[in-house]
Amino acid sequence: MSLPSDSTVETWISLVRAHDTALLTVERGLKEAGFPPLAWYDVLLELDRIGPAGLRPFELQAALLLPQYGVSRLIDRIEKAGYLQKQICMEDARGHVLTITDTGRKLRQSMWPVYGAAIEQAVGEKLTPGEMRLLQRVLAKLLSSDT
Repeated sequence: MSLPSDSTVETWISLVRAHDTALLTVERGLKEAGFPPLAWYDVLLELDRIGPAGLRPFELQAALLLPQYGVSRLIDRIEKAGYLQKQICMEDARGHVLTITDTGRKLRQSMWPVYGAAIEQAVGEKLTPGEMRLLQRVLAKLLSSDT
């Protein structure tokens, strides 16, 4: 295994910094508007997308790419706030199925304008449409499973 070139290291640093800066912009916007953190939006979005069938916690974890312990605590906090509910899983009585509540759906919908504006501030205002398409192509290469 070889060490990365200086160019690779600089690209990595830029990628991580850009990611962190964009997330900070979104988190700050949500906080200033009095909303919960972005992770709450992501959970509610996944549950809203799946509909009444809901998701098992491990399925939600896979969709969010968060560690199990982080998802468990996050689910508990969102449930306590009344934005999702746990129901006994019919296939496995030891497990739960998570579904979004009407209140959770309304929260997610009210968060989107702030989230969307923060995305625009973090990315849309800084890149031309052509640069965005180029960045999408470059990032797609990084996301490909071919190694």
